[in-house]
Amino acid sequence: MISALTYVARPADPDAIDRLADTLSALVTGVAAGLVGDAIIVVVGANEAVETVAEATGATLVLRPRGGSPWVAGARAARRDWVLCLEAGDVPAEGWIRTLDRFVNTARPDVALARLRRPHAGLPHRIATRGESVIGVRAARAGDLVRRDRLVAGPTFSPRLKPRQLIARLERA
Repeated sequence: MISALTYVARPADPDAIDRLADTLSALVTGVAAGLVGDAIIVVVGANEAVETVAEATGATLVLRPRGGSPWVAGARAARRDWVLCLEAGDVPAEGWIRTLDRFVNTARPDVALARLRRPHAGLPHRIATRGESVIGVRAARAGDLVRRDRLVAGPTFSPRLKPRQLIARLERA
């Protein structure tokens, strides 16, 4: 099982709650399939609408400390060995459950990071992803499936982690 961590970067944005709801509703199939064990919502500051969504869905709400990594803050509240990092609005495409389940159950102990494709990401993100496939990943980002203990250890990975590219992808709601 995995923990699904969703980061709401701008909770004051009028569409933020709709994007968060889209992401959480897409995770329901993962819960029903036995893949997603818990959900964590990370937000920069207190927001009543986000708190209402977290309470209604049973998700754990975590306030990200200023300047801190949302992924590290969320990983500290996660209860599973693997953490799926998502931004509000990320929706896993068809086939994600089977792909992630297979990866989590067969990953060697030395493999600590897998990456889902994010075709909607901008050009700088795609260039960085190509470079990281060669030199390794220094920090987690949205679309990463990371071992919880590596995230809790700190905001940067030392040594760099080699990402394993998965065939699953994230779409934007």
